[in-house]
Amino acid sequence: MKTKLFFLLILLISASVIQAQNNHVRRSPKGMLIIGRGDTLRAVEPFKGMSERGIAYAEAVNRYKQMMGDSVHVYCMVIPTAVAFYCPTEGLQWTSDEREALDNIESHLMDSVMFVNLYDTLKAHSSEPIYSRTDHHWAPLGAYYAAREFAAMADVPFEDLSTYKADTIRHYVGTMMKFSGDNAVGRAPEDFVFYIPNGVDYATTYIRYQTGKSRQVISETEPEEGPFFFPYDDGSSSAYLTFMKGDLNTTMVKTSTDNGRRLLILKDSFGNALPGYLFHSFEEVHVVDCRYFTKNIRRYATEHRITDVLFANNIGHAHNPATANSYHKYLEQ
Repeated sequence: MKTKLFFLLILLISASVIQAQNNHVRRSPKGMLIIGRGDTLRAVEPFKGMSERGIAYAEAVNRYKQMMGDSVHVYCMVIPTAVAFYCPTEGLQWTSDEREALDNIESHLMDSVMFVNLYDTLKAHSSEPIYSRTDHHWAPLGAYYAAREFAAMADVPFEDLSTYKADTIRHYVGTMMKFSGDNAVGRAPEDFVFYIPNGVDYATTYIRYQTGKSRQVISETEPEEGPFFFPYDDGSSSAYLTFMKGDLNTTMVKTSTDNGRRLLILKDSFGNALPGYLFHSFEEVHVVDCRYFTKNIRRYATEHRITDVLFANNIGHAHNPATANSYHKYLEQ
């Protein structure tokens, strides 16, 4: 009996030590939060958004709905970041409440704008690898759950993840190595798993942009065809560029889906992981980055007979004044 009690005590102590290690949080030299230790370490960016900036973002989305009219469905998907789900109590002093910020944006949207509430959806799957540990983006699995939530709201077909081909880039260390300035991030590589759709044909066309020192577009290519998914070797820090090779383009994907629905995604880099899950859902998917666009977006939507507009920005971008300003500019240029 004493032996059993002894081993039970050892197990309880071991579990407490592991939990303490997982909850250990510190600030990196560049202000990121480093959570845990060893090969499961996670680096996350604290959220410091101001409520009035979230209101400005909501007002920009509302303006699109007003100008697009009743014939175009407008959706607002504000994407939480990893700190919302993985920051232990000990680190909450360094970050603001993302749930509260999301509720604030939703409360300032017009009733005719559909808010895609991802907080509860992603929280329900937070024990799964839905965010990268070494990169500031979510993981492709997180984007899958978001796309599924959006497709249900848009009332379009959606394929289960089991129908996709999974591909893996191993030994991945992403942007948080640089953003944190913490060498421990580099000693905790992870697998980058992404998913390629089956059972649907699709052709991708790009307009590529070149930017100057201030990140302003200085030139663009004529439309050119290319793959949607780009290959990267194991160990590459560029794995997230798998989708469309990044942000410096406007992308149009024509699919074999025939339902009269044509989607325009207005996004930052978080949105790059979404389109590949929607090729079964829309006959065309257009992707515009909120920082690089050179045309009038209302005219673009009309020319391409867009039926649905999805704003897909991470919560940090949604609270950056430059994002709302860009969206206003694209209606006027």
